[in-house]
Amino acid sequence: MANIKSQKKRIITAEKARMRNRAYKAELKTAVRRVREAVASNDAEKALAAAQKACRLMDKAASKGIIHKNQAANRKSGVMALVNGMAK
Repeated sequence: MANIKSQKKRIITAEKARMRNRAYKAELKTAVRRVREAVASNDAEKALAAAQKACRLMDKAASKGIIHKNQAANRKSGVMALVNGMAK
């Protein structure tokens, strides 16, 4: 454990941020899972709606620094490829 007061505060702040980021990443995974489930059940409307929500969440996470912007772009690309591949 740190002896310096500012470092003690920083440890507490970092832990709060870690928990917040963990929750947000879990929400992203759930959104992508919902897209995959909709694609698996051949429900095009549901899949598209879930994909749009997942993309919105990924953009938000990238803007907050939870995930890198390129990772968000790659994940969005994969999700939309699933939905578009289903339509054919």
